[in-house]
Amino acid sequence: MPMLHSLAEFFVWLGWYIVPFIVVMNGIVFIHELGHYSVARWCGVKIDAFSLGFGPELLAYVDSKGTRWRLALFPIGGYVKFLGDANAASGQDEQALGAVASAERGRTLAAQPVYNRAAIVAAGPAANFLLAMVLFTGLFYAFGQSSHNARIGFVEPGSPAATAGFAAGDLVTGIDGRTIKSFQDLQQAVVLNTGLEMRFAVDRDGKTLTLDAAPQVMLVDQGVLGKRRIGHLGLGATHDPKDVTFERCNLPQCVGWAGQQVSFITRATLAYIGGLFAGRESVDQMSGMVGMTQITGAIAKISLWELFNLAALFSVSVGLMNLFPIPLLDGGHLMFYLIEALIGRPVSERVQQLGMRVGMALVGSLMIFTTAHDLLRLFGRG
Repeated sequence: MPMLHSLAEFFVWLGWYIVPFIVVMNGIVFIHELGHYSVARWCGVKIDAFSLGFGPELLAYVDSKGTRWRLALFPIGGYVKFLGDANAASGQDEQALGAVASAERGRTLAAQPVYNRAAIVAAGPAANFLLAMVLFTGLFYAFGQSSHNARIGFVEPGSPAATAGFAAGDLVTGIDGRTIKSFQDLQQAVVLNTGLEMRFAVDRDGKTLTLDAAPQVMLVDQGVLGKRRIGHLGLGATHDPKDVTFERCNLPQCVGWAGQQVSFITRATLAYIGGLFAGRESVDQMSGMVGMTQITGAIAKISLWELFNLAALFSVSVGLMNLFPIPLLDGGHLMFYLIEALIGRPVSERVQQLGMRVGMALVGSLMIFTTAHDLLRLFGRG
């Protein structure tokens, strides 16, 4: 009986954590690779394989154009392999290109003009941003959103806001020259700021004031989303019903709201990376596959709609990460193509292969670090 009980617990854990994570990430990866595939087809490049997952093949289908659609054993990740590619990362290899029949060489990725190659590579991250836009648009269209105006309900004693002179009833109208329309706008601006001074335009009883305050950096426990360092000013929203509105959107408005959400996630990610280099952020906030699996499972237990919201967030993150100028990632290929466009000839095969090794080392090290950190945090030691 204890063995049966343990087996039942394992399947429950598998169903709530592993399966939702695999479904979400494979959906994101499929859309990413479909972006590469679609633009490559449009450019006339022949595609040898479209793989969901890595490793031994479980299922496969060869379509009329000769592309092998395959489902592999290890279900995280995927790739599109073009004719003449040395490997799944589209590495350049003169020997692999030489093995292509002369009549087919014009259909290889390497034979394309640099702007076509750049478009094919950029299409993957672009597809991730598009997926996030579609998901956020659908969620806003289905549920709308509530909005507080930027009126202050209370000021935390001893906080940076109190020191700066904020008072209950103030209406924040701008930050650093940017118009503020809601308390959400105010929160997003402050959260992204980790210790730098901000200038606030405030309406107090019809008079415009200028207040300067630097948010305090705080480590906040976000539950299943882990701990995060954020800017904390010490302001709370008003609870007066007349300061709260609920809005539904038509399709163009929903697309606009979705764009704002994608923009905020992008800015938050870049602000965190910038903070890491500036010493204002900590690597403790980084999560790997284990942490993402834990988050996905916890969100899946809440509702399907929240899972869609998380999938949109992950999709933006995947698209943005792939644009980093690291060889092995899409951004690394784009970096080589930019150099090629500037100097008038491709980067040498030796340099590209060296870059790929460096990129593999960087990405591999990051995966090991984040996985180790997730495990330490999971077992209460991180």
